[in-house]
Order: sequence, then structure tokens, then C-alpha cells
Amino acid sequence: MTKAFASQADLEEKTVSFDRLSDHAYAYTAEGDPNTGIVIGDREVMVIDTQATPAMAADVIRRIREVTDKPIRWVVLSHYHAVRVLGASAYGAEHILASEDTRDLIVERGEQDKASEIGRFPRLFRNVQSVPAGLTWPTMTFRGRMTLWLGSLEVQLLQLGRGHTKGDTVVWLPQDRILFSGDLVEFDATPYAGDAYFEDWPATLDALAALGPQQLVPGRGAALRTPEQVAQGLAGTRAFVSELYASVKAGVAAGADLKSVYKATLERLRPSYGQWVIFDHCMPFDVTRAHDEASGHRDPRIWTAERDRQMWEALES
Repeated sequence: MTKAFASQADLEEKTVSFDRLSDHAYAYTAEGDPNTGIVIGDREVMVIDTQATPAMAADVIRRIREVTDKPIRWVVLSHYHAVRVLGASAYGAEHILASEDTRDLIVERGEQDKASEIGRFPRLFRNVQSVPAGLTWPTMTFRGRMTLWLGSLEVQLLQLGRGHTKGDTVVWLPQDRILFSGDLVEFDATPYAGDAYFEDWPATLDALAALGPQQLVPGRGAALRTPEQVAQGLAGTRAFVSELYASVKAGVAAGADLKSVYKATLERLRPSYGQWVIFDHCMPFDVTRAHDEASGHRDPRIWTAERDRQMWEALES
């Protein structure tokens, strides 16, 4: 193979930032590694996305304890990917919340996804042996919308459409106008779209924008602290998704095979997005999924460790 598989060569540790967004909200970010959101209510704390292992979640907990001693009672899973959910046990939360679609995906493909992601991201699964046996399961699910009150603080869990996965959940604080988007939005980081719905994603981004967020915590990248930065993050994600899918659709319409479509799309997107975090990691998975969707496969196929390697060798050898 001409380059290291996925992110196996990515061994450089990232600098963590823990940014206060309001009296109720913090963002835990790390230079393009997966983000975690924190919401502090009157008497309790909510964590949005957990990090990949309990050992890695311990650093999030340490940061939380620097600003509050309130118990962590709620964990929200923005979607089912292992890198987002396998640290959940560390928080000792009473409730783990997810959309019903996310739970369905855990049932359908959680085991395969876990093995797949651990093989792709060794650095992000530090001390993977600290993950309890089995999968992370929500204790409570919802469809469409759920409103919680952390004392006087309103917290809305919203499914605004498919994009990164079919189960995507965002967390919206209407009083503070702060949005935690999960991987529906990235900033200076390449969207992973191996389980995506390309046709739906732009309209879902429109629905996020319609909330009018003043600040936004993306799935990867720095917290967006102004309306201008929020607009930039939404526009950048939309442009990447739309340009990639347009390129792949054109190749499919012309009858090109997957490898030819991949090479053409890589060449088209690299000048604008090649500097984004995990660009070389994501592109083979993204183009493969886009090729499936443009060829009439509406729902994503399950990624396994074996399928990952076969795809990578076919496109990168």
C-alpha cells in the first residue's frame, strides 16, 4: 500500500482545550480529535459524547471537576460510532440517552463498527482494555425530539435529519443559543462519511442553521464562538459534502469504476480540503459510501475490519 492504513500512522498527541462557552456550557476539544460537550445545570451535569475509552474519559472528568462538583447524571450519544461512545462507563451516569435510530444501529452493526474503528485509530483508543466487555447501550431513547430540564436550564435533544449517520442527535441550549452538533458539523477537520446520507446532509445543515446558534461545538475542531464562525463551520461542512458527492455522482453517471472515481475526487478536493485533519484517512471511506449511494444503495453497508482493509488496498495500492 502506498500509505499507512487509515490513521495508524497518526501517533502525535494533541493539545486539549477546555473552553467555557457560558455559565452552563463547556467544550473539550483537541486539535481535530473527537470533541466532548459539557452542560452544567442547577444540580447536575450532562456530557455529550464520551471519548473512545474510559481511560480517555478520565481527562474529561478531571476538567469537569475543575469547574464543578455536581454529579454527572446524563450522557448523550450524538451517534453510534465507537470513538464517541465507548468511554461512557467512566462517568457513572444514571442515564445514557440516544435516538432510537442510534440504538437500532448499535444493534445492527455495533460489534463490527467497534472492531473496525479500533483498527483504524490506535491512538484514539488509548488503554482500550479499560472498555468494559460488550457495547455501550442507551438506557433511554427518543425519536425526533426530547426536552430535559436540568433545574431551570432547558436542554433539547433534536433529530433534525440524516447526515453523518441516520441517528444523528444534536443538543441545543435555547437560553444560551449554543448548539452541540456532533459530527454533522466539523471545523478544519474532514467529515467522515462512511455511514452518511449525502443526499440528506445539506438539508440537515440547513435545519441546524435555522436554530440560529450563536456558538457551536462541532464533532471535531475548535469550538465556534461567534455567529460568523458558526456560519463558516456550517458552510465548510456543506461545501465538502456537496463537492464530494457531486464528483462521485458524475463519475458514476459516466460509468467509471470506483478506483477511477476515487482518484478523480481526491484530485478535485485536495486543493481545498487536503490540509484538513484526517483528510487522507476519510477520503477512501467517504468516496466508497458516496459511490454506493450514487449507485442506488440508499443505506450504508456495514464496515468491518476486513472490509476496511480490502477497500483500502483496492483504492490505495
